[in-house]
Amino acid sequence: MQDKAVLLIGSLTHTNPEWQALSAKYSLKEYRQGSREEFRQKLRDGHYNSVVGLYRSNQSTEVTGPFDGELVSELPKSLKFICHNGAGYDNVDVNACSNRGILVSSTPIAVNDATADIAIFLMLGALRQIHIPISAIRQGQWRGKTGLGHDPKGKTLGILGMGGIGGAVAHRARAFGMKIVYHNRSRLSPEKESGAKYVTFDELLAQSDVLSLNLSLNAKTKHIISAPQLDKMKQGVVIVNTARGALVNEKDLVRALKGGKVASVGLDVYEREPAVEEGLLKNPNVVLLPHIGTATYETQKEMELLVLQNLESAVDKGELITPIPEQIELAKSLSGMDGHS
Repeated sequence: MQDKAVLLIGSLTHTNPEWQALSAKYSLKEYRQGSREEFRQKLRDGHYNSVVGLYRSNQSTEVTGPFDGELVSELPKSLKFICHNGAGYDNVDVNACSNRGILVSSTPIAVNDATADIAIFLMLGALRQIHIPISAIRQGQWRGKTGLGHDPKGKTLGILGMGGIGGAVAHRARAFGMKIVYHNRSRLSPEKESGAKYVTFDELLAQSDVLSLNLSLNAKTKHIISAPQLDKMKQGVVIVNTARGALVNEKDLVRALKGGKVASVGLDVYEREPAVEEGLLKNPNVVLLPHIGTATYETQKEMELLVLQNLESAVDKGELITPIPEQIELAKSLSGMDGHS
């Protein structure tokens, strides 16, 4: 029985066999390569009119462009679920999806460990200002102008966004003898806090020796770290961002680095990727990575599998395994209307 169709947008690296296995239950449709306009034309021509759920990723934005209001409005009326590969989903217009009753899932949990590992890597690199000696030895200058760095032990790590990734960062940081404070929209249970202290946003800014950004990007969090927030931080603070670049006003960050308010920075994400602010590129106290937080074989495979599991659960049961937080209530109401348990 193949009366339900599912659509794959972009490519798969690790789970092509699992995707093909779904053909036993569903009609499989694919748009692995092409342009946004070609995809929109296929939508208008009705090629995907029977599709109930689709698989997309941050990388597939290169194929179709973002799932903005324009594209969401053209998706088939049959579509009920968008199963997204990525912890962040800022290239999906959630409000437009919600208005159409389309539910969206992401891939939390699967990304936690790899992203937290990179955050710790960047934190240690920033504390030791590792770019300077690494560059010097490759240029035949031995240590070059390497100065003294700082130990993480005894420092206060502030985590903005104590979700799965933030919690994994905290878990690792404790091994280095760091004190953990955090700020969330709401306080965690004592079990999830594991000794971390809940503080207000302003207290987080004032108390942190190292600030790790681990929150989603949306209209409310864009530029959540800008000049006014930087001014409230300790002199010589270290900032690590493995979440989304636009959480930080990069021009304000460059000025804070030049003035010494921020001692060093570790970044895996940027405001206008793949472009990087020139002032960050030229500053030797900035440790830069090209958005590789989840770039491990194990994590990428786990992410792909989770998206396929979401897709199968959505089509078979009408329920997503990892729905995005913004749609939890909507998912409950739609599930009740459709008669799913």
